[in-house]
Amino acid sequence: MAKENIIVKILRYNPEKDKKPFWKKYDLEVDDDSTILDILNEIHWNIDGTLAYRRSCRSSICGSCAMKVNGQNVLACKTPMHKFKGNKLKIEPLPGFSILKDLVVDMDGFFEKMKRIKPYLILDKPIPDKEFIQKPDEFECIRESAICILCGACTSSCPSLWANEDYLGPAALLKAYRFIFDTRDDGKDERIDIINDKNGIWRCHTIFNCMEACPKDIKITEYLSRLKVKVLENSI
Repeated sequence: MAKENIIVKILRYNPEKDKKPFWKKYDLEVDDDSTILDILNEIHWNIDGTLAYRRSCRSSICGSCAMKVNGQNVLACKTPMHKFKGNKLKIEPLPGFSILKDLVVDMDGFFEKMKRIKPYLILDKPIPDKEFIQKPDEFECIRESAICILCGACTSSCPSLWANEDYLGPAALLKAYRFIFDTRDDGKDERIDIINDKNGIWRCHTIFNCMEACPKDIKITEYLSRLKVKVLENSI
């Protein structure tokens, strides 16, 4: 396996001793098929053990390792370094969130917004003995929206959130779509009331950043547009 020399600049910040974030440069040699996570592991394990970042599944399903690399929100575990031309990488935490340390951001607000839209089935009918029957076309309507891994990359890429931290954001609204359009759920009206305000669905300005940032290639903007139509229909 071939080796390659690269230069990595990482935005570092330890609130216990640093007044503000600063850039630190690392020169290292890595395998030419390395992912961004491989590179961070190499730095953490062999060069600088103080570097903080999140990682878990290494299979792009947990969402832990979302970060910004060369100006793009990505999952470190699935992103090869050769996605970015040249041998220079600039790695920083997701924008729009407070930094806890280095590449680790505070996701509490993100998950609080998720809780607000009640991301679970709300039922007014008896629970069946086995499972709720759903037609294939009914499931297809929500299938893609259900594969969201809650990494926060879409929400972090949204200019509307940068300007207004109270905005629910694409991830929470996508989750609202997933349940509002679920034929088994009885909480549609309740959720529509939650998202139908100035910090909800109408804060989305269809910029498409969320779609570009999504590591699962979910058509988020399309689903939020459908959600706007549903809210309007519900208001008539």
